[in-house]
Amino acid sequence: MTTGTPGAIKAKMRMGDRVFSGSTIIAGAIILAVLAAVAVFLIAQSIPALVARPGQLPNAAPNFWVYVWPLVFGTIWAAAIALIFATPISIGVALFISHYAPRRVAQLLGYVIDLLAAVPSVVFGLWGIQVLAPAVQPFYAWLNTNVGWFPLFDGQVSGTGRTILTVAIVLAVMILPIMTAVCREVFLQTPRLHEEAALALGATRWEMIRTAVLPFGRPGVVSAAMLGLGRALGETMAVAMVLSPAVVVSFFVLTSQNPNTIASNIALQFPEAAGLGVNTLIASGLVLFVITFIVNAVARFVVNRRKAFSGAN
Repeated sequence: MTTGTPGAIKAKMRMGDRVFSGSTIIAGAIILAVLAAVAVFLIAQSIPALVARPGQLPNAAPNFWVYVWPLVFGTIWAAAIALIFATPISIGVALFISHYAPRRVAQLLGYVIDLLAAVPSVVFGLWGIQVLAPAVQPFYAWLNTNVGWFPLFDGQVSGTGRTILTVAIVLAVMILPIMTAVCREVFLQTPRLHEEAALALGATRWEMIRTAVLPFGRPGVVSAAMLGLGRALGETMAVAMVLSPAVVVSFFVLTSQNPNTIASNIALQFPEAAGLGVNTLIASGLVLFVITFIVNAVARFVVNRRKAFSGAN
């Protein structure tokens, strides 16, 4: 009889397992390397703009931060308005597909939502400038006349409808598919026993959704909102085509003087930029990079904090 504890037997890794494991490690390392390379490039090319003397930057800005602040404001302002529009609509559509619509209707609507995500942004820009802006301009005039006491609707209303509010509506339509798709998949993963238990206790369908589905899907909704916000922050062509930009910081959403966004400003100014102007645009891209990183970090923090209360455990 053998005494003592035998040594642990280590299973031999097959060639396929080694190849797959190595390829996944390489893929992850490539992603980190590319991200680091982008960050190093942006920082290196931004230094001349960050240390530029007064009067050397575009728009005769005394320093880079004075130059980029209206762009940062416009980027965040347009994306925030778009998120306010898109979030409740995406949640409603996702709940309709997952818990209310008949099976065939839900499948058809799901296909339509997925196809909408594949539409190029330039098409949304054309729709915004040719269809949406002229259509909403009379409504903007009505808002300015009747609700002008509200600060956002004050000021001289635009005669073309090409305002920050129109851009926000276009952005909301653009981010709606991805937000709806994520919310739909999260709601469909709600444990069936939780839903049946709520119904067995006498809850209506809405009460079941409010007490079982929404608490379970809250982290997923936050993730969907942050994905949509990231898409809205970096959108370029649709904003450049629809917006009538100006170097201003204004909360008015109906006027012709609208703050520009970082991505749109880079797209419009880069072809004619040279020397320090190129470094200034790259530096503004670095600011957008940092903003996007912060948004994703906050989203990850919120999701991890709420995970224990999602019902998944």
